[in-house]
Amino acid sequence: MTACAIESPSTGAEHEAPTTRYAITADGAYAARLAPAGENWFPERWTLDGPEPYAVPLPGGQPEEPGTEVQPMGDGRVLIHRLVERRHSFSLLYPTGPGTGELAVGAVECGSDTYVTLLPPAPGGERAYALAVCETSTAVWLVAGGAAGPERVAEVPGRCSGGVWLERAGRMLALDRELGGRTKTVVVDLGRDGEVSPLLEIAPDSDDRLLLADPDSGLAVISSDAASPGQERLGWGVLGSTLPVRFPAALRLPDCTVTPFAIQPGQVLTPETCAVALRVDGPLGTWIATWHPTDRQARHLPAPQGWLAGSGVWTPEGVLRLPYSTPQTACGVAELTPPTAAPAEPPKTEEPEAPRPVPLQKAPLAKAAAE
Repeated sequence: MTACAIESPSTGAEHEAPTTRYAITADGAYAARLAPAGENWFPERWTLDGPEPYAVPLPGGQPEEPGTEVQPMGDGRVLIHRLVERRHSFSLLYPTGPGTGELAVGAVECGSDTYVTLLPPAPGGERAYALAVCETSTAVWLVAGGAAGPERVAEVPGRCSGGVWLERAGRMLALDRELGGRTKTVVVDLGRDGEVSPLLEIAPDSDDRLLLADPDSGLAVISSDAASPGQERLGWGVLGSTLPVRFPAALRLPDCTVTPFAIQPGQVLTPETCAVALRVDGPLGTWIATWHPTDRQARHLPAPQGWLAGSGVWTPEGVLRLPYSTPQTACGVAELTPPTAAPAEPPKTEEPEAPRPVPLQKAPLAKAAAE
């Protein structure tokens, strides 16, 4: 399964409430979140790969503080990131009968001008990474799964955000880097001492971000203002392809914010057949849309009650699994199977391409595969 939970919390002291991020392992087996308990919050692990989903509470000795993050590991433990003054501590939580076990894995100390946030779960589930961002540079830290506590594994000039894993070995990490007034996506090779190389630049004066990428098909969903200067638009391309990035009208919804959160995996060599799940926030609330690169329109679907908005996974068979929590069902997963045929009605506007398109690069991936 390919999964992304689209929330962008950071653990700076300015945050007044715990993050509501719901993170899912790359294989879709486990998830973790901070669950509400009255006015307090506590970690919770969800098991998703069994006959029915179920949640295990992992409360500590006291409620969690503002800025706390959680992330599931592949073995069922939950990594928790707490901020205490300038010290970012990391521990692994696990159930121990009626209580919660906690294994401290270390801490990272940063200055007041630096904020630290967990990256999306890495493939394999054995390691976890975090970004430490300051005014001039960004450090990538291995915070769980290393030999001896947190370890700085890369230093990237500029302010980085995002985080997309490009292959299933957990080696190639794409980051959106702001440098010189522009944002471009770069690749950090964690197997080559943090070597940094460009990945996405559509035009020299555009801001280009990689939002999602599927390792099987190479389908990449991007955000850029190259097609409409000054206005961010969603587009798609294929890693390693010489074809330009395209910006379909189907992904442009007036008065709405559209956020992609999952790509259908398993469609090897056929990126056009991959389904993409979108969170849509508009005047009427929040709902779900699905789209394929071959579609002339997106399909709009109501979100299940209690949906943990912006989270979900596709199965290779095209089933969209959406986690939800309600007073009646504390831990649930709704399954949607959108039709695969393209809608008959064409869009009202043509699909423009970016000026002076530059192909998405995949040289670092090709090099890694050959080694």
